[in-house]
Amino acid sequence: MMRSGVGETFKHIVLLIGVVIVIAPFYMMVSYSLKSPSEIQTGSGGFAGSQQPFVDEYCVKLGNPETACKVRPAVYNYVTAFSKAPLLRYLLNGVVVTVSIFLIQVVVALPCAYALSKLTFYGRDVVFSLVLFCLLIPVHAIALPLYIMLSKVGLINSYAALIVPWTISVFGIFLMRQFFMTVPDELIDAARMDGMSEFSIVWRVMLPTAVPALLAFAIFSVVAHWNDYFWPRVVITGNQDLFTPPLGLRDFRGDLDGNDYGPMMAIATVIVTPLVVAFLIAQRRFIEGITLTGMK
Repeated sequence: MMRSGVGETFKHIVLLIGVVIVIAPFYMMVSYSLKSPSEIQTGSGGFAGSQQPFVDEYCVKLGNPETACKVRPAVYNYVTAFSKAPLLRYLLNGVVVTVSIFLIQVVVALPCAYALSKLTFYGRDVVFSLVLFCLLIPVHAIALPLYIMLSKVGLINSYAALIVPWTISVFGIFLMRQFFMTVPDELIDAARMDGMSEFSIVWRVMLPTAVPALLAFAIFSVVAHWNDYFWPRVVITGNQDLFTPPLGLRDFRGDLDGNDYGPMMAIATVIVTPLVVAFLIAQRRFIEGITLTGMK
C-alpha cells in the first residue's frame, strides 16, 4: 500500500509538471496581451498588469499631444492588433481553408475506410499497409514536388494551393477504418437486406455512427491546418488577401517594432481562442472518439 501511494503521488507530480509546461506559454501570451510595454520588459504587474494609461509613442509621432495619446495597455494592444492588420480577413481565410480541407477529407476518408474495414477484395491488406506507410512520409519531403505541380497548373497564390494538397488524409482513413472495425457486421448486413447500396450504407448508416470519431478527426485536422505556417508560406508568395492566421501574425510582426510584444500577443491570443473554444465544446466527444477507435 505504501509503495502504491508513493507511485500515485509521483504520477500526479509528473502530471502537474506537464500541465505547468503546457499552460505556461498560454499564460504568458494572454498576460502580455494585457500589459504595457514597460511592464512586459520588466516582468512586473502580475497577470493583467496595472492597466495604468501610458503614452502611445506612435500617436505622438503623428503630431498629437501626449494627453490625447494616453491609452490603457489592454485597449492599446487589441485595438492595434485589429487596426494595424486585416485580422478578420486572416481569420476568415483560416476558416475557409480548414473547413474546406476537413469536409473534402471526410468525403474521401469515409468510403476508403469503409472499403478497408468492411469489404473483402484482393489486395486489401496491401492497400492498408500503403496507408500506414504514407503516415511515415513527412510533408516537407513532398513539398517541392507539390509546389512544382501547382505552379505548372497556375494554382500558386490561390485557395486551391492551400486546400488541394491536403484533401486526402491517410490519418483520417486510418482513424475511420479503426472506428468502422468496431461497428457490428450485422448492422451492415441488415442495411444490405433492405436494399441499400454500398454507397448508401457509407453515408446513411456508417456516417451517423461515426460522429464521435469524426469530431476527434476534426480537432486533429483543423488544429493542424489552422496552425500551419510552412505550407502557406511556400504557396502564398505575395497576395496578402490569402494570408492564413500564422502568415498574418508573421506579417503583422514585420510591420511593427520588433519589441512591441503586446499587440503581437494580442493577435496570437485572438488566433488561438477559436481552437481552444472548439476543443472545450467538443472535448467529451473528442475523448470518446479516440477511445472508441482503439476498441475492437
